[in-house]
Amino acid sequence: MWWALLFLFLLAWIGADLATKFQYVVMVFLALALLSFYIGGIRQWNTGLLMENWVAGEGTASFWILFALFFPAVTGFTQGVSMSGDLEDPGKSLPTGTFAAVFLSILVYFSVAVVFAASTPLKTLVSDYGAMKQVSLYGWLINAGVIAATLSSAMASFLGAPRILKSLASDRIFSFLAPFAKGYGPSGNPRRGVLLSFGIAVATVFMGRLDLIAGVVSMFFLISYGLLNYATYFEASAETPSFRPRFRWYSKKISLVGALICLGVMLAIDFKTGIAAVAILFAIFQYLKRVSAPARWADSRRSYHLKLVRDNLMGAQKDPEHPRDWRPYVLVLSNNEEHMKQLLDFSSLIEGKSGITTAVRILQARGYRAVKLKAEAEKDLARIISEKESSAFFRVLSSEYAANGLSVLCQSFGLGPVRANTVLMSWNEQDVKSDDPAQFHNYRELIRPAVQSGCNIILLDQKNLHLAAENPGKHRTIDVWWKDDDTSRLMLLLAYLITKGSYWEGAKIRLLACYLDRDNEQIMQMLSDTLDEFRIQAEPKIILGINEKVFLKTSQETDLVFIPVSLKKDDVLMFGDLPANQLLSGLKTVAMVMAAQKIELDSSPEEGRAGELALLFDELKHAEKRVQAAKKGVLQAAKSATDFIKDADDMQLNDPNLLKHFKEMLALQEKFEEANKKVLKEQAKLMDISQRARDEGLAVDNEES
Repeated sequence: MWWALLFLFLLAWIGADLATKFQYVVMVFLALALLSFYIGGIRQWNTGLLMENWVAGEGTASFWILFALFFPAVTGFTQGVSMSGDLEDPGKSLPTGTFAAVFLSILVYFSVAVVFAASTPLKTLVSDYGAMKQVSLYGWLINAGVIAATLSSAMASFLGAPRILKSLASDRIFSFLAPFAKGYGPSGNPRRGVLLSFGIAVATVFMGRLDLIAGVVSMFFLISYGLLNYATYFEASAETPSFRPRFRWYSKKISLVGALICLGVMLAIDFKTGIAAVAILFAIFQYLKRVSAPARWADSRRSYHLKLVRDNLMGAQKDPEHPRDWRPYVLVLSNNEEHMKQLLDFSSLIEGKSGITTAVRILQARGYRAVKLKAEAEKDLARIISEKESSAFFRVLSSEYAANGLSVLCQSFGLGPVRANTVLMSWNEQDVKSDDPAQFHNYRELIRPAVQSGCNIILLDQKNLHLAAENPGKHRTIDVWWKDDDTSRLMLLLAYLITKGSYWEGAKIRLLACYLDRDNEQIMQMLSDTLDEFRIQAEPKIILGINEKVFLKTSQETDLVFIPVSLKKDDVLMFGDLPANQLLSGLKTVAMVMAAQKIELDSSPEEGRAGELALLFDELKHAEKRVQAAKKGVLQAAKSATDFIKDADDMQLNDPNLLKHFKEMLALQEKFEEANKKVLKEQAKLMDISQRARDEGLAVDNEES
């Protein structure tokens, strides 16, 4: 045993070239041993014994125990994968070599089992480990073949394991493995890994319990194969264009089945050990997610996420838009770093864990200079977002005219149903001066273009937003100055979303109704009922006679104040006629809001576009039924006319009832014409409704439509 370990260690230490040449010698002995066994077994062939041995006898070990012991013997199938770094053309050699090894090995294993069963009694097979020598033509060749096969498997591990360890260390996934990344010689022979493998082999031999070790080794191999199959399935599921397998019969479903089979076999061999192995694997994954450095290679996760984005966007596009689905998709505009950081903090609050923020910079430049400045601005925005640990995206816009550029951005930004709906700016942005003409700072000039483009506006005057964790949210207050319009509903919704954040959870919202001319119990009840319909917890309060003094007295101690504003030329006015600059100095943090979209907080699921389409669908079905009913009336009128004509044919000219029948015939004709007119009228209505349904995207399959 010791001389074999030392011999294999020396071969692996020298390098793969010599070890590969040694494998040819091993193959010669294996081939001779198998040939000797087949000749001896065929000479002793007994079909009756084969049928008798087809059923397991009493006292034999269970299938899964035998599988755990036998499985490590067939792991040489993937030896080429471990040696991929030493192959001249891995892409071609690995599939060819692996499948050739699989088919040849299956043929050998199956044929050996059949010859054994046809030449040796079951009791001998169970108790005598040297039964193969009794069947073989030359018994000593079996000893040589067993030694050769053992050395071959051991050599495969001695060559493959250090190289896998070297690759793992080179990826720097685990820092403590860094010493094993060093290679020696032109081929980068991982001698440090070879030393570690030799140490593990020596420790294993000292243990002496090879059956137990075989089961543990089987678990490791099954985990490896299962992860390999799942990684292939995951890569294929991402639908990334770079995944182009050369194997023609590849199927991602088979890869998934392979991964599940490996997991099932692990649990079947030893349920507790299998669960422990999966738990350890999951723990390693979570550990790597927390402590690993930035990825040094492209993996499949990003491609998979992009695939999910596409699928989900396509699904959202098919569903009709509804007011209940509204969420803030915010464009944060600033060219000043400090203001951008403040705006990102505020945007993270109003997102409410449901919106999306994009940090935007607008550069007034064109040509090559614009390209250079844009690249620099993108790096700067990426740095700011990283420092703030924000989930925001970033976008830099270069335009000769900032207002035109923002208008285009507001209308075109987004993908499918995800479109920008809110623009967030700093009220103090224009106070920052810059000598660079490309740096646009007077963002107040962009308010009107943004509103005209259909985006809501939020102007933030931030002095101290109290984001620190030591100031609990339950001690904070948010004021919403309420005028019962779209802007008011938007402010109330944003205030609610802020209270969903961890630092502002439990903050008190005050609904300050400033549009009423009296204060009584009925009006207070109306405000309370409105909040109940909105399902937002807030304290209603009526403010009469709004002016600067009343306003400051009410909200000067409030942590965050939402105020509705309007535009008069380029001036921002509060409450219709109060200039914003006169009121902001006495407040802590103010968000001035102007809604450019219809905001509904009490819409039920059957309202909105979905409800409209449902009504249109019902109208279409009713129109189809009316057409069918009108056609049925025509058929009845035609049948009555036909029956009448048959009766009239039997009448004589001198029949006294002839005149009466003639009048009845005229009445039937008139009834038939009216029924036809009704059909045409109902068909025209149906065609009109069908066209409206097609315009709204409803499928119309009715032939009449």
